[in-house]
Amino acid sequence: MAQPLVVMVTGASAGVGRATAIAFARRGAHVGLLARGRAGLEGAAHDVEAVGGHAVVCAADVADPDAVERAADRLEVEAGPIDVWVNNAMVSVFSPIRVTTAEEFRRVTEVTYLGVVYGTLAALRCMQPRNRGVIIQVGSALAFRGIPLQAAYCAAKHAIQGFCESLRAELLHDGSAVRVTEVHLPALNTPQFEWVKSRLSGRAQPVPPIYQPEVAARAIVWAADHRRRQIYVGAPTLTTAVSNALAPGVVDRVLARMGYQSQQTDEPEDPDRPHNLWEPADATRDFGAHGRFDRRARARSWQLWLTLHRAAISLAGSLVALVVAGRALSGRRAPRDSSRRTLGRRAHHVA
Repeated sequence: MAQPLVVMVTGASAGVGRATAIAFARRGAHVGLLARGRAGLEGAAHDVEAVGGHAVVCAADVADPDAVERAADRLEVEAGPIDVWVNNAMVSVFSPIRVTTAEEFRRVTEVTYLGVVYGTLAALRCMQPRNRGVIIQVGSALAFRGIPLQAAYCAAKHAIQGFCESLRAELLHDGSAVRVTEVHLPALNTPQFEWVKSRLSGRAQPVPPIYQPEVAARAIVWAADHRRRQIYVGAPTLTTAVSNALAPGVVDRVLARMGYQSQQTDEPEDPDRPHNLWEPADATRDFGAHGRFDRRARARSWQLWLTLHRAAISLAGSLVALVVAGRALSGRRAPRDSSRRTLGRRAHHVA
């Protein structure tokens, strides 16, 4: 009987991390839940156990490398060797650069970028001696294109890209069987917009179109089983990467005109509401996986379906092309055969 998969998910108390932990748990996995918020962690553990998984709660801040290492050790002691590590934890600040403080830039970098580095180091320490394992970095469309009002977050996601390129090359050089995959996400309906620190006049929102966190979780779980360098989730993610590569100056102007309003609603923001930059927002309240945009969020992505099934689609396309080509060749031969029969009859008549 196969051993259950052992998975560590950072940022597991809410949003994409919560949805991902549940998705792995549906497969009977042992899931390490690494986050700061006690209430969120307890809720995530309940959800994991409810669908048939086993939860190992690891309360820690990913910006603390020693705490991340201790969490890895705890999961291996309680559940066994780690098979999959998902680096998902993040924080952000919605603010123009000119009024964002140095401390805020540092904190976003420590969590969103260095948290990935520390998680990867812990995963490698566990996986490389066994020469197996999968590290999944949760990226973003904003890893390819910075947008106004989220400079700290965009910069951190860009940094993850460079880090992963270096890491892949080193693993190939070493002949390591440890895999690294980046899963780049679109705008998602998560509680992030309830607790992100914001200086906007309107309530923060994901830039439409918005997807449910389960769409992201589906891609992350799939990535654990398939060798893929990067996965783009949602047509907007792919469009963002391509358009910025082809015409970044045009994208600059579009974002200058539309980027501010698209990230906030008409509802006024409460400047005194709690945020999670320094302390967890879900220490006493469990927010769950979803934010407040359920009515606007899409539960599926046709682009993701095509991406995850591209091998089968390519095979089907090749078979169709062969059938069409075969019919075309048959059609060309038929007239020649007919003409030969006709010539034969004429020759017989003359004789």
